Amino acid sequence: MFHREGQKIILITFFIVSAIILVSQFYVNIEWLRWGLQIGALILLVLILQFFRNPTRKTSKNFDEILAPVDGKVVVIEDVVETEFFNEKRKQVSIFMSPVNVHVTRYPASGTVKYSKYHPGKYLVAWHPKSSTENERTTVVIKTPKFGDILYRQIAGAMARRIVNYAEEGENVQQGEDAGFIKFGSRVDLFLPLDCAITVKLNQKVTGAKTCIAAVAVKKDEERETTY
Repeated sequence: MFHREGQKIILITFFIVSAIILVSQFYVNIEWLRWGLQIGALILLVLILQFFRNPTRKTSKNFDEILAPVDGKVVVIEDVVETEFFNEKRKQVSIFMSPVNVHVTRYPASGTVKYSKYHPGKYLVAWHPKSSTENERTTVVIKTPKFGDILYRQIAGAMARRIVNYAEEGENVQQGEDAGFIKFGSRVDLFLPLDCAITVKLNQKVTGAKTCIAAVAVKKDEERETTY
């Protein structure tokens, strides 16, 4: 299954690759050049298919967990002041996606979209500290039943030149469903309540709509009750 944003590109690439193979087969007499063109064209097609893939993920929806919005590696876990929406301290968890990762963004939690905004910007490398506030990006806030308001931010990288965001204010969304797409290397930041329990570690590889990023913290009173 392929992402809808890539279907047109895949179709165009398929026709280009087919044309290269046919033309080289009948009009290129140098054998090594003919094989080189054909193999190169097939490699290009495989890379495009690989990049725009959108594997089906069955999500066990859970109000007590925040799931990874994308595939990739955790590169940041820290308390920061989020200045666009909350203007207060939040737990930030950032996930970096390499060009070989699935680039579909999925809703990390079920709830109502409270805020959705696109920001044009620069194209610094995705791991740059200022990429979160200076790169092209979209910011989405979801009001959830257990965590309150959570924020995720799609950030374009040095190669990414287009961010697709499906979230619309007032819309009810479901955990694990497609929320957008970022073309080529990029990153997604999550800003979560300070009292939630982060369940991942730095440099851990995560899977979108599968890996639990954070859970509702168990209160002391609830801990005491479970001991009896």
